Amino acid sequence: MPDRTALVTGGAGGLGRSVVDTLVGAGWRVVVPIEKGGDLEDSEHVDTVVSDLTDPDDVARAIRATGYDDAPLKALVNLVGGFAAEQPVATTPIAEFERMFALNLRPTYLVTQAALPRLAANGGGAIVCVGSAAALRPFAGAAGYAASKAAVIAFARVVAEEGKPDGVRCNAILPTQIDTPANREAMPESEWHRLVPPARIAGTVAFLCSDASAAVNGAAVPV
Repeated sequence: MPDRTALVTGGAGGLGRSVVDTLVGAGWRVVVPIEKGGDLEDSEHVDTVVSDLTDPDDVARAIRATGYDDAPLKALVNLVGGFAAEQPVATTPIAEFERMFALNLRPTYLVTQAALPRLAANGGGAIVCVGSAAALRPFAGAAGYAASKAAVIAFARVVAEEGKPDGVRCNAILPTQIDTPANREAMPESEWHRLVPPARIAGTVAFLCSDASAAVNGAAVPV
């Protein structure tokens, strides 16, 4: 039976399902917050909890769902977020710009904030946040997306410093384009070879959650 638990936000998504499967395969119990009506179901070693991760009370309920006596919370993976392009600065309303921060930064902040005391009480652990390669190499029309993902990287590095006394590490991964049905639909088939398989990224996430990466803290890892 698993002796440790990971909370994976966005675990019902294209990348999230691969992360959940990889962590379960590595011996973790996984808790996945899902939206009401979500299609991810409980299974062996995977539990879901309906939660709006922009709401602090719902986030607190998601953290309580990780309270297994025999498998303490030892990792948090912040995958939930959003994407927008074709939003030039000169013509994009400020509400659309801020929406990217609400999707990419607010849930990461709230869930990390709620998880930190639990991780510290359990003797430490790992947090993985998802930035983007676009945060380092922005492209036209993606000011909100690139800026919000850059903010996630900065946030992860702050958490890495603040978590040191309690043995809590925090790192960020920086994906390019992930091989998901949505991304395939949005681009011509001739470019599908550029997409990165989710399982490959999931392996990096699992490594960053594991004790094998104990020396890695505050990194922004391209994947």
